[in-house]
Amino acid sequence: MQRNKFLLGGLLILAAVVYLIFSSTKANAEFFMTVDEVNAQGQSIVGKNLRLSGAVVGDTIQYDANTLTLSFDVAHVPGDNADIEAQGGLAEVLHAAVTDPARARVKVVYIGPKPDLLRDEAQAIMTGHMGADGVFYADELLLKCPTRYEQAVPGQAVK
Repeated sequence: MQRNKFLLGGLLILAAVVYLIFSSTKANAEFFMTVDEVNAQGQSIVGKNLRLSGAVVGDTIQYDANTLTLSFDVAHVPGDNADIEAQGGLAEVLHAAVTDPARARVKVVYIGPKPDLLRDEAQAIMTGHMGADGVFYADELLLKCPTRYEQAVPGQAVK
């Protein structure tokens, strides 16, 4: 009888721990998406935590130093590395994305200091959420500039 109480108590504790882990993970999950995927989802992703990747469109960059508000557009780039390599590498894919006016785009707003690597054709990887207004509000902003990797992979950086 005593053994059954301990077994039952242990199972209840285990169930509670599994439930807490599952509910915490689900609430904080971030979905990695491309610009095309975000546009296709529409209103169903408003308010959800997302990680979005795209090519920075240089002539859309605006920064207000007083409010630390940064806004810019990102153009769609493939999310699959094999696709990127098949299209000539990261530098070529970013250049094609920015120069194609028909490519899907999303406006991004970020509050914080302007990153040094923010420039035309940089790859932006952002964590944040979509607003009901169709704007992606970034909490974190990571930038990769393909020109920094030109010497490491000379065949990719063709312009």
